Amino acid sequence: MAISFSDIEDAFFFVSMDEVFVHNAYICKETGEIFYTFEMDDSDELPEDIDDPEKYIAIPQEKELNLGKALVIEFTSKYLSEELDKVYSIFRHKGAYSRYKDLLERKGALKDWYRFEKEQRELALKKWCSENDIEIKG
Repeated sequence: MAISFSDIEDAFFFVSMDEVFVHNAYICKETGEIFYTFEMDDSDELPEDIDDPEKYIAIPQEKELNLGKALVIEFTSKYLSEELDKVYSIFRHKGAYSRYKDLLERKGALKDWYRFEKEQRELALKKWCSENDIEIKG
């Protein structure tokens, strides 16, 4: 059963919007249906066999796919290597992403960052799908 890539991406954004295990999403490999859970609110009713790894798989969070700080460092190393020490310093404190984006804006690289981030996210998600025998469409 092929699953829409945009549905997988939506589930990925849902899972990645908070701390680990606050938001969860599971794909049924047989039907393509995605089930959502949220620790603080209403959630989809989960099937009784949700723990069956042959049938269901949890959508990974961005950190599991190395799309957090590691991606920032990769981008900075490739495109703004002269700012690498400053970026390491930024990421030692809270609110790092907003300060990082401010730096990118000042350097005229914010659009490049968004493009790079999107490409890397899509590649990582497609690789994850392939590794987990999830056929995607679109």
